[in-house]
Amino acid sequence: MDVLILAAGRGERMRPLTDRVPKPLLDIGGITLIERQIARLVEAGHRRMVINLAHLGRQIADRIGDGTRYGARITYSPEPPGALDTGGGIVQALRYLHGECFAVVNADIWTDFAYRQLPAAPRAAAWLVLVDNPPHNRQGDFELLDGTVRPKRHTKARTLTFSGIGVYRRSLFDACVEGRFPLSPILVDAASRGDVDGIHYRGRWSDVGTPERLASLRASLREP
Repeated sequence: MDVLILAAGRGERMRPLTDRVPKPLLDIGGITLIERQIARLVEAGHRRMVINLAHLGRQIADRIGDGTRYGARITYSPEPPGALDTGGGIVQALRYLHGECFAVVNADIWTDFAYRQLPAAPRAAAWLVLVDNPPHNRQGDFELLDGTVRPKRHTKARTLTFSGIGVYRRSLFDACVEGRFPLSPILVDAASRGDVDGIHYRGRWSDVGTPERLASLRASLREP
């Protein structure tokens, strides 16, 4: 199964670190975020990847190359200045992805989730990895009931946060046209139809979105 790694974002909340270095190339424990993702995907048997690029994307392409030294085959999906957001980036990258189903992972997350758990052919149009709500997203994104992901109902039901890891069918994007738009409304719409499955992952996960979270993650990894 092909994997799209989303690496085009500007990383505004990470400034000034991302003024000169794209967020996926920030170092965590001696390895950049995106290189760790690539290594763990290859370890799980996912060798064919696409990386979308925008902000300082040339640095990423120069660092990663064609993926040979990681045991991967990497293609790039360049985007215009300002990038295409998550949904638009996926739709543009469809031309480079093989098969009916493909995985998408954010380049700027750190997790010990085992990518071998990704289903090659999910029942629904989307399959998401959800995690406990972090401090910066206390309200969560979705509810999970018996393996089915539901929109957040603003009730007392427990909510979870989308991890940035998912598997999608091409049909999820049939109604989309190329341009700049987020992925979230597409997932919420599909979830409202009962067409999204998922799991609750309780292991380590961090959205490395600010200098404070970056420092916290680095400190936690130094702990014995």
